[in-house]
Amino acid sequence: MLRMSSNYTIRTQSPEETASFAEKLASFLHAGDVLTLEGDLGAGKTTFTKGLAKGLGVKRTVNSPTFTIVKEYEGRLPLYHLDVYRLEDSDEDIGFDEYFHGDGVSVVEWAHFIAPYLPTRRLDIRLSYNGETERKIELSPLGEDFERVCEELMK
Repeated sequence: MLRMSSNYTIRTQSPEETASFAEKLASFLHAGDVLTLEGDLGAGKTTFTKGLAKGLGVKRTVNSPTFTIVKEYEGRLPLYHLDVYRLEDSDEDIGFDEYFHGDGVSVVEWAHFIAPYLPTRRLDIRLSYNGETERKIELSPLGEDFERVCEELMK
């Protein structure tokens, strides 16, 4: 694991390791936390979200909300899983604030498509291929509390 200024990088060797890392991250999250996920198709965004859901105590099967934009799951904290890919070139606000400032954790795939609506306090996560099963996960905390979370995760 590397630490570079305010960015943190971890490499995982399998989808299971990616999910396990996300599950560990979930233990640090609170109501109103927002995580953005960026990465190419197949980079592991949904795998990451499944691990996060497991860490939040979600019992239902988690899959990408590509056609519904938002899926809600109940757990220790509600999980709001948003896939905003279909909102590219749209100025439509589908009530993001209700999710971002609600009583759960929001995970936003393809977040750059709704950049103006994102809160300034969040954890930006980029997943990228580093081989067939290896992934590089880059964490960019925006806010002191997320900086502390990243430091704890890297221990």
